[in-house]
Formats: sequence, structure tokens, C-alpha cells
Amino acid sequence: MAIGGLAALAVILVVMFGGASDANYRPLFSTLSDKDGGQVVDRLTQMNVPYRFAEGGSTILVPAQRVHELRMKLAAAGLPSGNGAGGVGYELLDKNSFGQTQGQERMKVQRAIEGELTTTIQSLESVKTARVHLALPPQNGFFREQQKPSASVVLTLHPGRTLERSQIAGIVRVVAGSVPELSAKSISVVDSTGALLSGAGDEEAAGLGLDSQQLQYRREVELSHQRRVLALLEPVVGRDNVRASVTAEIDFSQVMQTAEAYTPNQGAGAKTTIREQRSEETGAGAGAAPGGVPGATSNQPPVPASAPINGAAQPLQAAPGSAGAGGDGARREAATRFEVDKTVTVTRNAVGSVRRLNAAVVVNHRSNTDNKGKTTSAPLSEKELEQLTALVQQGIGFNAERGDVVKVVNAPFRTETLPEPEQVPLWQQPWLIDLLKSAAAPLALAVVALVILFKFVKPALAVVMAPPPPPPPPGSQINEVVDGNTELLGPVAIQALNAPSSAARLEAARAMAKENPAAVASIVRGWVNGGSA
Repeated sequence: MAIGGLAALAVILVVMFGGASDANYRPLFSTLSDKDGGQVVDRLTQMNVPYRFAEGGSTILVPAQRVHELRMKLAAAGLPSGNGAGGVGYELLDKNSFGQTQGQERMKVQRAIEGELTTTIQSLESVKTARVHLALPPQNGFFREQQKPSASVVLTLHPGRTLERSQIAGIVRVVAGSVPELSAKSISVVDSTGALLSGAGDEEAAGLGLDSQQLQYRREVELSHQRRVLALLEPVVGRDNVRASVTAEIDFSQVMQTAEAYTPNQGAGAKTTIREQRSEETGAGAGAAPGGVPGATSNQPPVPASAPINGAAQPLQAAPGSAGAGGDGARREAATRFEVDKTVTVTRNAVGSVRRLNAAVVVNHRSNTDNKGKTTSAPLSEKELEQLTALVQQGIGFNAERGDVVKVVNAPFRTETLPEPEQVPLWQQPWLIDLLKSAAAPLALAVVALVILFKFVKPALAVVMAPPPPPPPPGSQINEVVDGNTELLGPVAIQALNAPSSAARLEAARAMAKENPAAVASIVRGWVNGGSA
């Protein structure tokens, strides 16, 4: 029993110490691919580092005190190469195979770009793993319309992590900026559950003719106006007694207008710039000196007048070039130019201006409580609704010229009483259940060890460690035992003796037993059978 109990106790201690040693192991890398896991295990074996596997072999555990040291050493060696995703980057282009075709080279470049994008996206804190798929159509100069590239990104986030809209937009911009002629609209970002992240509002934006940034700006404008309305009405009617919705029409068109205005100078002291040019020419008269071109041409007689059949006769005309050809007339020319003001105006309309606002507000009925504690509801009066409408108009910057609409409606709200959450007892709390599950195995082993110790080991040790019994006194043993068939001697006359002391009697009995053991045996048998001595 002692040997079996000690062996069982040793087995339990080995199991408990084995579990304690397992607790000293920490994950070195998780979600490793088979290729990366094999490379890491090979390097750990060369470094004589003990390791263990967890989660189906995708996680490698090493001693806790060497986790950071091993990570640095493996990172210096370039392991793991794909951080668990098996991705590779531009290192694919370091080795060129002989005789590769143009298609193989194009595919290798595409894989390199995908691997680099994967590594870049996985560097984000919230991203656990990522996969990037690029669709790069071949570029050919003979095609009139080239097909544009597109991309898809699949993300696996850490448990409990989410990505904001700005982070998703950043991932889209990184992918779009890494591939030539790749637009942000051609990139889809999907999480591990299949939910579309980059197109959360793309359908709405496409229906309105807006991009994601314009749609986000519109939502911000609507949300700011809605907050103003609630901030004005909640102190008046109560926080839970008003609901508001604001819809904004935003003008994102970019318009640039150029106008030229010509206006003369006006006012009493205004001066107008004048540019005047005069030219005067006077011909030869009766008392004028002869002139003309000297020679026979100028001395010719005048040309006789021709008399028409009907009408007055024409006057005499001098010969061409003579002194009298010019007559006594004068020629004057005057040109006056007035300079006026010129104003050139270039107008560029603001992008994102509010074109129209529509506000809808629902206000709950007024609640009244009487002296008995009974609560009744009553609608608001027309005057109160007008006052609330005026507040809403002032809050959103109502402008009737641009067509703003504000509608305030008074209606009773439906109140649904939510069931109170059930109080979970202490023994059903999740944290307590997890604690008991984690401590169940050590406690069971400890109980078994105590049972073995007190039921098997301790009694056996008590027997082994007990002191030896004292030796029997002389004459307390029977030298011969006879059975019932042995013939005994006849009765022997025993001489009566005086009553000695106890020590003397004991010595006499011992001597008698030694001298006549058969008689003593007969006496003892008589005692056992109930006879008298």
C-alpha cells in the first residue's frame, strides 16, 4: 500500500508540475501559415529553444522569459516572412528564371505589389491579417478604350477591434496610390465576416451623384443642425419627448463667373480722359496763287460742259491737275475718343453651400400628474406649436427665399416598458464559472493526492515506523502443546505449599512447568474447558 500510494502521489505531482510549466509558456507568433511555421520551428531547433504548439499548430509557444529575445532574433533573420499570411513582396523580383514569358513576369510583378500592400496594411494596430487582390488588365496601345484596374482588400481584425471611416478611407487611398490609374471607387474593402466596409454608403452616394467625402460632409451638416434643434427643444419639452430629423441639399458644383462692366465717370468733379485728333485742309480760291503741277497738263483749257437731254447743264470743269481744279472749298477732319471705366469681376461660388433645408420635428404630448398621482397626457396648443416652430427656424437658420421647410408635429409617443434584466446569481456568473473551470483540475488532483496520502501512505508508514514489542517475560511461553489424543500422565500428587509471595509463586510455577510440562498442560486444558484447578 505504501509503495502504490507513493507511486500515485508521484504521478499527480508530475502532472501538476507539468501544468505549471505549461503556464510559463507564452505565444511567440500566432496565425502562422504552414510555411512560416516550419521556418520558425527549424530556426528554434537550431537555437536549442524548447517550443510547443497551440490552436491546431498555428500558434507557437516558447518560454515566457525568452519571448522578446526570440522575436528580435527571428525578425533579424526575416522570419516570419509573411507575418502569418504567407505574403511576399518585391523579393520575388530578386530571382529571375531563365526563359520566363511576359505574362509570367507581369504576374510576378502583380504578386510583388499585392505582397507589399498586404504587409503595409497589416502594420495597422487593429488589423490582424490582410489579403489584397489586384485586377490589372494588360495595357495595349491598339485598344481605343483601356480597361481600368480594380482591387479588393479582405481584412481580419483583432478581437474587439473596429475600423473607423477615416481608417478605411486611408486603406483605400494607400491601395489607390500604389497602382497606376486605380481610382478609389474601384476598391472594395471587406472584413472577415463578408461585410462591405468601404461601400457602407456608396449606394446612397451613387444615387445622389456624390462621392464618399461629399456624402460625409452632407451628413455632418445634417447632424449639426439636428443637434441645434434638440439643444433648443429638450430643455422645453424634455429629453425623451422630442425627435428631430434634418435633411440638407448641398450644392457641390464649382462655378466661376467673369463679368466686365463699362461705366463712364460720373459726378461733378469727375474727369473723362479724352483723346482728340484734328486734320484741316484748305483748297485754292479766286485770289489764291496759282498752283498745280507745272507743265502742259496744267495749261490745258477747261473741258467743255456737256448738256444732258433732261436736267440742268453741268458746270465747267478745269483740267485735271490745274490750279482751278480744287476750287475754293476747305476739308476738316476731327476724331474724338472718350475713355470709360472698365471693371472685371471674377466670381467663384463656394463649394458645399446649403441649397435647401428640410426639418421635421415630433413633440410628445404634455404629461400632467394630479394630486392623487394619476398621470394624464394633453396635446400642445397652437400657440405653443408656433413658438416651437419659431425656435426650430431660428436654430437651423431658416431662409424662405431658398425654399426651407420646417414642420413641427405634436403626437403622443408610445412607451414600451422594457423587461428588467434578470439578476444572475453569483454561482452562475461567467467569471466565476471560468475560474472554477480553470481551478477544477488542480483541485481534483490535490484532493486525490490527499486521499492517497491519508488512506494509503500514512497507515503504511505508521506500521513501518511503529516501535518493536517488548520481549516476553521468562516462563510466559508454553514449550509444548498437545492435542486431545495425547495420553497424559495420571494425576500427580502435588505437595501443598505455603502461600509464598507473588514472586515466589511465579518462580515455583515456572519451575513446575519446566519439570512436568504435561501436568501443566493438563491444568491449562481444564481451565479452558471450564474445570476447576
